[in-house]
Amino acid sequence: MYKLPFIFVRDIYSSRELLRTMTKRDLQNRYLGSLLGGVWAFIQPLVTLLVMWFVFQVGFKAQPTPDGVPFTLWLVSAMIPWFFFSETLSNATNSIIDQADVVKKIVFKVSLLPIVKIISALIIHLFFIGILLSIAIAYGYYPTLNWLQIPYFLFCSLVLLLGISWITSSIVVFFRDIGQVVAVVIQLGFWGTPIFWQVGMIPEQYQWLFKLNPVFYITEGYRNSVTTDIWFWEDASWTSYYWLVTVFILLIGIICFKKLKPHFADVL
Repeated sequence: MYKLPFIFVRDIYSSRELLRTMTKRDLQNRYLGSLLGGVWAFIQPLVTLLVMWFVFQVGFKAQPTPDGVPFTLWLVSAMIPWFFFSETLSNATNSIIDQADVVKKIVFKVSLLPIVKIISALIIHLFFIGILLSIAIAYGYYPTLNWLQIPYFLFCSLVLLLGISWITSSIVVFFRDIGQVVAVVIQLGFWGTPIFWQVGMIPEQYQWLFKLNPVFYITEGYRNSVTTDIWFWEDASWTSYYWLVTVFILLIGIICFKKLKPHFADVL
């Protein structure tokens, strides 16, 4: 069993050309027939960010955080990684049942299907990272060495998403309600993760409960990378906890997918 992670990594690497082709096709098919095509992938998140800016900055005249960070920058720096996580998990969860005909008729590595959704979302996410950094510069936060942490936290997101997606995408084949459960959990997670609100609002003795949420590690990491000089290793206990949980989830995902994959075609 200890060889499973290495086998999965080897299979992914050996299928890199196939992944590239499938990702391109996924992006094309997602907006097939629409006038603007793939532009819609960028429009929806952009509109959401603009609405947030208008409501909080223009409407409510939101003040800077206690640390002096402009509210818009503070909010967007956590919203962008959350968009990436939630959208990717939702799409990856349904990646196998959406390709039922392919799974039943063609012999290929089914484990690549969730990865295709992750890569498709990653391409769009990179664009929004550029938007985030542009907003930071507009507010006077110029590039520093801390910005180099963003690829690290992006990697954190990818590993976590891969593990969760292999779990949810394999189980949803047998229990279709899992897709709805994931949608509800994402909605609860949005409000339960300190994105719109600061964790400092919670009494200090209870803040550790929110740090149990691995997505908070990512959103706070993006935020700190752009607006502070805090390095991820400065909170060694939180970083260690994150990777213990994430690696555990990844291993469970690999095992779960391997055990259930032989039965996909029968159920679909």
